[in-house]
Amino acid sequence: MEKSGEKEIICPMLSSPLHHPSQNHLLAALPATELDKLIPHLELIHVSPGDILCEAGDQLPYAYFPASAIISLHYILENGASSEIANVGREGMLGVSLFMGGETTSSRATVQIPGFAYRLKAPFLLQGLNRGGLLQWILLRYSQALITQIAQIGVCNRYHTIEQQLCRWFLLTLDRLDSSKLSMTQELIANALGVSRESVAGVAGKLQRKEIIRYHRGHITILNRSRLETGACECYETIKKEFDQALEDMWKPELHQGNRSPKKILPLL
Repeated sequence: MEKSGEKEIICPMLSSPLHHPSQNHLLAALPATELDKLIPHLELIHVSPGDILCEAGDQLPYAYFPASAIISLHYILENGASSEIANVGREGMLGVSLFMGGETTSSRATVQIPGFAYRLKAPFLLQGLNRGGLLQWILLRYSQALITQIAQIGVCNRYHTIEQQLCRWFLLTLDRLDSSKLSMTQELIANALGVSRESVAGVAGKLQRKEIIRYHRGHITILNRSRLETGACECYETIKKEFDQALEDMWKPELHQGNRSPKKILPLL
């Protein structure tokens, strides 16, 4: 795996009509006047599976706002074992530590699903926050939702079965993709859940026999989403509701006073 800063992954800003900062929900929620101040400093990048955007203890030079990529945050133990504590897609950003008072990150950030993201140099993010406006409020509201996700996943990993965790993980990942398909090896899923690959293989096989999913050589297709939701624990709905509420809060008319960014995206997940 490589750190993204060690290879050229920068694409020309807005080089394609398919890409716009408003594909990220936090940027989309900004009033047009605030977003316009950030756009000259946003860099469109493509990231690949396994790219490490930061290690635990690193100082982040950038904040990342995913558009189509998904980033997995892993907490690493002294013995090298790890478990996913959260993942970040178009609903959020990587770099909360930049404005929460910490000088370094507490987790490793690895690209889970390839795609595009916008990155913003840390000084420009802090300048935007110091200007006041809605950027600060939006990022703090997102931080609350992120904390909810981290706490809920911690409880989920402690009290719920691997099957429930896997169903929750599938649903949250697919919600961020607007798709019923994803490409992911059993090993990567096992690393995310902090369990053995054999455990994931057993549960995936069970879901396949129930005709809830189809799994073949790293390609997963959801065949019956309603049954997948039934198999998930309460944690999926709790996390989804919190992020949906966050987006609703970000778009309250009284906050924007008619000055909105170009595009509103619903739902958050």
